[in-house]
Amino acid sequence: MEKIPMTPKGLDALEAELKILKSKERPAIIKAIAEAREHGDLSENAEYHSAREKQSFIEGRIKELEATIGRAEVIDPTKLSGAIKFGATVKVIDEDTEKEMTVQIVGEHEASVEKGLISINSPIARGLIGKEEGDSVNVRTPGGEKFYEILEIKFS
Repeated sequence: MEKIPMTPKGLDALEAELKILKSKERPAIIKAIAEAREHGDLSENAEYHSAREKQSFIEGRIKELEATIGRAEVIDPTKLSGAIKFGATVKVIDEDTEKEMTVQIVGEHEASVEKGLISINSPIARGLIGKEEGDSVNVRTPGGEKFYEILEIKFS
């Protein structure tokens, strides 16, 4: 099976979600199903069907998280240096708009654009990999071509 690259923070977040699903969500939905069963005829019981649907979602997510965690290859960015690679936090400036942005290159399962975490598979990350501070990068994005200058690279 193929390993899934992940930062220690990303693994911690997945493990925390799994713990909540197993210790809180799963028992709560089992209780809700039991209560819905007590209301009688299950064929017309909307509470029961809703609870069963939620249980199916929770069990599916638990299986997905367990599989992801089992295949995780944790890469600690603090032990890296040099050119941009997985785990790097990169400060760039858009050469057209002069807008600065800081992103960290992370695994697919921990990416969150709102938090500045971009997937290693994203066009920007692929364009940045292997580059050094001061380099200019041409990135083809779904919104068109972008030109960035790399201002700073950190591994933290």
